[in-house]
Amino acid sequence: MGMPDEPYYTIIVETVRIRGSGLHGDIHVRPVAGERFPQSLHVRSPKEMRRDYPLGTRFRIYAKLTDREGGGQFLHTHHSWPYEVLDE
Repeated sequence: MGMPDEPYYTIIVETVRIRGSGLHGDIHVRPVAGERFPQSLHVRSPKEMRRDYPLGTRFRIYAKLTDREGGGQFLHTHHSWPYEVLDE
């Protein structure tokens, strides 16, 4: 579980609506097209990125590729880390 040797990356992500995904609500964060990670990869991020900004807002974050036991890989940025709002 976890990927302790995986480096941290600065990447650009965006909020998107995915209905019925089985995760926590319909608004999710994903890497933008052209980033080093596929858009299908889930990003665990601070709630305010999804709650306080319009759908489609892009952010620059510092994140790490990780996984969980019995689950797939995802990108993780700590809830207390700063992020940059690129557009609203």
